[in-house]
Amino acid sequence: MSADDHVGSGNAKHGFWRTYVFSTDHKTIGLQYGLTAMCFLLFGFGLMLLMRWQLAYPEEANPLLKNLFGENHPFMPGGVMMPDFYNQLGAMHGTIMVFLGIVPIAVGAFGNYVVPLQIGAPDMAFPKLNMASYWCYFVGGVIMLASFFVPGGAANSGWTSYAPLSVIATDGQTFWLIGMIALITSSLLGAVNFIVTIIQLRAEGMTFMRLPFFVWAQLVTAFLLLLAFPPLEAAGILQLMDRVAGTSFFLPSGLVISGQPLQVAGGGSALLWQHLFWFLAHPEVYVLILPALGIVAEIIANNTRRPLWGYRSMVYSTIFLGFMSFIVWAHHMFLTGMSTGISSFFQTTTMIISIPSVVILTALVISLWGGSIRFTAPMLYALAFLPMFAIGGLTGLPLGLSASDIALHDTYYVIGHFHYIVAPGTIFAVFAGIHYWFPKITGRKMNDTLAKLHFWPSLLFMNGIFMPMLVQGLAGVSRRLYDGGAAYAHAQDVLYLNKVMSHSAFGLGVVQVIFIINLVWSIKSGEKVSRNPWDATTLEWAAPSPPLPHGNFETLPVAYRGPTEYSVPGSSSDFTPQFQAEES
Repeated sequence: MSADDHVGSGNAKHGFWRTYVFSTDHKTIGLQYGLTAMCFLLFGFGLMLLMRWQLAYPEEANPLLKNLFGENHPFMPGGVMMPDFYNQLGAMHGTIMVFLGIVPIAVGAFGNYVVPLQIGAPDMAFPKLNMASYWCYFVGGVIMLASFFVPGGAANSGWTSYAPLSVIATDGQTFWLIGMIALITSSLLGAVNFIVTIIQLRAEGMTFMRLPFFVWAQLVTAFLLLLAFPPLEAAGILQLMDRVAGTSFFLPSGLVISGQPLQVAGGGSALLWQHLFWFLAHPEVYVLILPALGIVAEIIANNTRRPLWGYRSMVYSTIFLGFMSFIVWAHHMFLTGMSTGISSFFQTTTMIISIPSVVILTALVISLWGGSIRFTAPMLYALAFLPMFAIGGLTGLPLGLSASDIALHDTYYVIGHFHYIVAPGTIFAVFAGIHYWFPKITGRKMNDTLAKLHFWPSLLFMNGIFMPMLVQGLAGVSRRLYDGGAAYAHAQDVLYLNKVMSHSAFGLGVVQVIFIINLVWSIKSGEKVSRNPWDATTLEWAAPSPPLPHGNFETLPVAYRGPTEYSVPGSSSDFTPQFQAEES
């Protein structure tokens, strides 16, 4: 379909189901991804709050669970959480937040809505494939949540689902695998669509070095999804066969369960699952963080009123980071008995991959130097992202060295490190992006006062949750203790931090109510704004607010210059949009 065909299709009238449910318009699909992912994030956050109650008050009845499930529930008798249920919460919290929450909102929502607008395209290259991608995601998520209602409960083998434990686990693990296969299929469909769209549907004049950095981030992310997810999909199918068809791809010979030999052919490798899982799961970290870096870069350039410092170096670093992410996966596996030669290779590549991340972060920090900074709500979230991501990155370096990782592996230090990357890191970038592009989506701005009332406590409480985890991890506290370490010798000196972290988590939950109120209220009652309220330069601001259905623009724009032409010497304005023709 040509660009003109896309524009012309904007006049077509569709019924309710085609317009809002089975839509092929990239903007509607982006909103579907965003709203669905936020619901999953809220649910996953609720699971975390239950875990935090258990860790702060082990062996004490949770009033909510007691009233909800009564006295005789097998997982929560009298409202007291049993270890099996805690394991279910841990496995499903990690899975939901990563695969059903952050990735769909960072890639599916922001990517779908913003990328075609920023490249001047009327829609995605394959609109029906785009719709199929969303519905695979939705169905996969429903299947995963349904696992809570099967006998034995949800998956309880951790979000990594390590074999052989996961192969002999309860039926919830089967649901987990089916749901994961659907989610991976969704990501593969979306990745193909993004790559073709960015390469083939760029506006006239939109060369690769005129692409906004956000688009570059989404392009590299799409390649990561396309190349890294198939191994995990294959692994998921093989583990499903182990569970339902009697195969033994991941079951070694001689397993004894409850004193009885497991009757399978054996000969499989539990280590193979780890290789296949982490070959996806380390690039997955950059699937989480690259869209966040793209969002933050757009907002920093706009609110400092100056171009991004080192735009080309940021682009090349992003491409190099994507390539290197495929050859560091085994730094998650230093305890599996690999040789010193192999561990040295993965230590070296892990140290190398930190370099492009530092280049991008440094470029963003230098971009602030000398800028006329506007402390808007999106900018506050973007500024907070920088030190939070830096803490997450720096705390990851000891985990990339086998000597220190042996001591820190599977402690709360790992949890603190990873969450600094994705919670005050990626999620703050998501909040920044929602506030920044909300006017483009609705024609209204979110309330600035409510945004700041949400931002400052969120920043405080997130650090209250994750900084103590680093302390507990350095003390040697295991991450998988359902009582928070109450019966664990290493945990006694830092046991009090469980209450600090849990109370911070409860406070963080309360503060999110402010964001939800602001979001819902602003849709109908927010301040009406022009199509370019931020005085921004990229092509999406050439479209009406909200953009036209099935076409986006009244006439397809032309890109005359780079994406961040702010404060150009001799210009009559402090911003020169890409879509503004050359001054005569």
